Amino acid sequence: MSLSNQENKKLQEIAAQIRCTIIDITSSAGGSHIGGAMSQTDILTLLYFKYLNINPSKPRWEDRDRFVLSKGHGGAGLVAVLANRGYFNPDVINNYGKKGSWFSMHMNAEKVPGVDISTGSLGHGLSQAVGLAMGARYLKKTWRTYCLVGDGECHEGSIWEAAMAAHHYKLDNLTAVVDRNMMCVDGRTEDVMSLEPLADKWTAFGWKVKVVNGHSFSELAAAFDFALANKEGPVVVIANTIKGKGYHLLENDPAWHYGALDSGKAEEAKRCILGVQSE
Repeated sequence: MSLSNQENKKLQEIAAQIRCTIIDITSSAGGSHIGGAMSQTDILTLLYFKYLNINPSKPRWEDRDRFVLSKGHGGAGLVAVLANRGYFNPDVINNYGKKGSWFSMHMNAEKVPGVDISTGSLGHGLSQAVGLAMGARYLKKTWRTYCLVGDGECHEGSIWEAAMAAHHYKLDNLTAVVDRNMMCVDGRTEDVMSLEPLADKWTAFGWKVKVVNGHSFSELAAAFDFALANKEGPVVVIANTIKGKGYHLLENDPAWHYGALDSGKAEEAKRCILGVQSE
């Protein structure tokens, strides 16, 4: 299911719009986990606009594929994707982070259409994804589960417990993606607690591993195609990304794990993302 040039161009346009929406959300709310929301954008764009079997008009459709945002602090990015995918009117997200809003820093599955699993403390999403994948097998359903994990989250022991379980039960209907932007709230992951050799670790836990450029739709698509064809157990895609991808002020700077741009910088960021030259 390789991408045509037309598909690639369209996905790039969608991803740019989603990044602009993230900038708007963050600026309006006075802050969000902007860096990780920007790094994950291309992964979520490809999943929601090509691979996930979903119906935005029926967010609780029983046979939909499930998506778990284990790195729940990427919630602003997920909201931007869901709005652009048609789950709700994009105007609704103007209230992000405000009193009475559906949207908080972490998404509530009981409030936000399209969110399958609520988030909070990190490290639990992969375990929940394992449960969903096992549930589909028990019910003899063909829907798949995808789980996006943060690399800082891979410091959590519960991630590796879930990884062992997924291999043990040979969950070939489960695909995990690690947003490998090399940073977490306390700085660079390798300084806080080294993860490398990360691919070897997943392999040792019994997973099939694909390492890709997380901002290349063609590389991501090839990895997802591999996961769909694989019948030997779970697949993990380690997606090398750039924290804050899209705007130079944010990129590769752990200070932008959480924050907000002022109105001037927000407009500059959107022009940069869209490739619009300043007047």
